[in-house]
Amino acid sequence: MDHENHNHEKDHENHDHDSHKNHNGDHDGHSHHEHHKQMVQDFKFRFWWVLTLTVPIMALSPMIQEFLGVDWRFTADKWILAALSTVVYFFGGWPFLTGLADELKKKQPGMMTLIGLAISIAYLYSTAVVFGFEGDLLYWELSTLVGIMLLGHWIEMRSVMSASSALEELAELLPGEAHRVKEDGSTEDVPVDELQQGDKVLIKPGEKIPADGKVVKGESSVNEAMLTGESKPVDKADGDEVIGGSVNEKGSLTIEISKTGDDSFLSQVMNLVEEAQESKSRTQDLANRAAFWLTIVAITAGLITFGAWIFFTGQSFDFAMNRTVAVMVITCPHALGLAIPLVVSRSTSIAATNGFLIRDRAAFEQARNLDAVIFDKTGTLTEGTFTVTDILNFGDDFSDDEILKYAASLEKNSEHPLARGILEKAKDTWEPDEFNSITGKGIEGKVNGKSVKVVSPGYIRENEMDYPEEEVEEISSQGKTVVFVII
Repeated sequence: MDHENHNHEKDHENHDHDSHKNHNGDHDGHSHHEHHKQMVQDFKFRFWWVLTLTVPIMALSPMIQEFLGVDWRFTADKWILAALSTVVYFFGGWPFLTGLADELKKKQPGMMTLIGLAISIAYLYSTAVVFGFEGDLLYWELSTLVGIMLLGHWIEMRSVMSASSALEELAELLPGEAHRVKEDGSTEDVPVDELQQGDKVLIKPGEKIPADGKVVKGESSVNEAMLTGESKPVDKADGDEVIGGSVNEKGSLTIEISKTGDDSFLSQVMNLVEEAQESKSRTQDLANRAAFWLTIVAITAGLITFGAWIFFTGQSFDFAMNRTVAVMVITCPHALGLAIPLVVSRSTSIAATNGFLIRDRAAFEQARNLDAVIFDKTGTLTEGTFTVTDILNFGDDFSDDEILKYAASLEKNSEHPLARGILEKAKDTWEPDEFNSITGKGIEGKVNGKSVKVVSPGYIRENEMDYPEEEVEEISSQGKTVVFVII
């Protein structure tokens, strides 16, 4: 009798079976995603219009012409400039004006208040100048500020939308229908929405489990990689818990539904994703606090500027107002509205690309201070496929290559992820004469006239077979999966 130890590195083996969207979780995720998509399109649409109008506004602005050393003035140019800027102010600046109103209503002035105040002062002051008030036109400052802020919010909403797509992907893990078992033992196909606690459901090989529950009949292995990150299928038998959205691989299972709707594991994960999207990082909170103080500074600096020019220098009202507006508009930093969204967008994109599920943006931001990371399973760190890395031969009757050939020949009829790794390692195989699955333990059959078993350590322990435990334990302690080949 020869025992061969195959060692496989492991990661996610994704199974793509039927995907449907007619269940509750998907409706919530879909509407959430659609809301973000509409906001992205809204900011994008407003930005491109404002950018288009900014070109003639800049060209018609006397201050910009003076800076460039040109003179493009003509009759009624101020009125055209005012008309274009009015569109920019009300159409492009509308999200910031409504945001200003909301923040003031909540008595929490922040970024929207700062932006809304700056563009309102620039617009109202410049319009007064058009109607005869002595001063400089600041419409160009209005249009550039609105354009940059729209761009920043567009970028931020795009990152939020890409994160919200994770909700749709999670929702699609659930099947659309389930095989509910009737009292007479027959089954009926019903929408997952109609399943209730206590219902019994039949899950056939290759199907997704429709809801959380407990196995009441049958044995099989279940792929939970998409939910738990554990790449190796988990053996399930009578009394074991199963998670909705995981994939049943081999045998048929009958489960009793224990959790549905918001109580299910998948719904709780989706809630965590949604909370993460709505949470703000420390940097974003810092930006909002900075915006609050900048608003106070802008108003205070404006009042001080106005008072200083009027009472201490004896300048005219027009002169003092001109300087006051300039100070208050300049206080609103363009970069603040763009820098934070760019950081959020880039970090979210990198995290999503690498498969990170971010529960709390503030915690994610603090990750830059980490010195060490402890992982609870090897599947999180490995490559995504099983492969043979070590062969321990406990006998002299067969060579390593022969043992591998026997194992691969038997695994040809298996759909287990481990089988793929063994088949890829073997150079050639025989056709098996017999094949049988030992549920939850491995497979057996006849290959090249010999009885062959490919089994788990659990089978060896149950049958009290002897093997060099120290050698096997050394391999297993490295996080490698061990199987035995018995010939």
